[in-house]
Amino acid sequence: MMIRYKTILVTGGAGFIGSNLCEALLAKDNKVICLDNFSIGKRENIDGFLNHPDFSLIEGDIRNLADCRNAVKGVDFVLHQAALGSVPRSIADPIATNSVNVTGFLNMLVAAKDAGAKRFVYACSSSTYGDSTVMPKREDVIGKPLSPYAVTKYVNELYADVFHKTYGFNTIGLRYFNVFGKRQDPNGPYAAVIPKFITQLMKYEAPVINGDGEHSRDFTYVANVVQANLLALTCEQESLNTIYNIAYGGRITLNELVRHLKNQLADYDAAIANIGVIHGSNRLGDIPHSFASIEKAKRNLHYEPAYTVEAGLKQTVEWYWQQQSKLVEAGKGVL
Repeated sequence: MMIRYKTILVTGGAGFIGSNLCEALLAKDNKVICLDNFSIGKRENIDGFLNHPDFSLIEGDIRNLADCRNAVKGVDFVLHQAALGSVPRSIADPIATNSVNVTGFLNMLVAAKDAGAKRFVYACSSSTYGDSTVMPKREDVIGKPLSPYAVTKYVNELYADVFHKTYGFNTIGLRYFNVFGKRQDPNGPYAAVIPKFITQLMKYEAPVINGDGEHSRDFTYVANVVQANLLALTCEQESLNTIYNIAYGGRITLNELVRHLKNQLADYDAAIANIGVIHGSNRLGDIPHSFASIEKAKRNLHYEPAYTVEAGLKQTVEWYWQQQSKLVEAGKGVL
């Protein structure tokens, strides 16, 4: 994890995971270049870095090869986080999802290879497991994709494999499982469930659970994901050019998740403990259960998730409560 004094490009660096990566890399004395078009990323996520002498922002789009080539000049490593996430978004607009996640990914691969980057670490997705019922999920056993988003993330893995075999370019794919934490956007139609539930509960609104709430997820705190990315930059040569599950290695149901959130938020406002829940219909394209085997990442990357789900939720709830308190104090309403 002692990646220091390197020049690292973080695509999507103004996004949720990207901004957490930028923060961690700067703390280890690296030069960080952030490439973002701010279609999803937010400037406030990187406000704290803009005056840092080792941080550079390039406003550009990975769908533009020239922007990619400009961003990779002189970099040692690339952490590719830029993507259009969300299964429902991909169902509503598969063309946009494909354009960013496939064309943009290929542009970044080409630009990084041509620039001589030593490693290309990219965000994969647990959605790649599709309709596979094998539990826990192992990297070598996947099913058929259930959404356009899942298709695009699997195509990324195929392209990375071909670039290694054809050009000798070194890559690592990290299959993220339901990442959550500070700076995750709670708003909009494609908001992730944890920040959405937290902000709804803080406003005394009943969270809406898709289905009966017994779908389960291997929720993964963002600090664990940051750890995995740093390890991927420093691992041995024999651990490159493959895929790793990055998760906590357990699972809880959505009903259990809401109970955890209500209990933790009740420490700040006791009334939240009494808020009910609304159950809606199942969401098209959703995987019923996700539960990762992280043995490969432990063995090859020496990955050891430092945060349990409960510990990560505690940190996350505290962060959102502080953000809301700041807005209220400033007279700007709520999140």
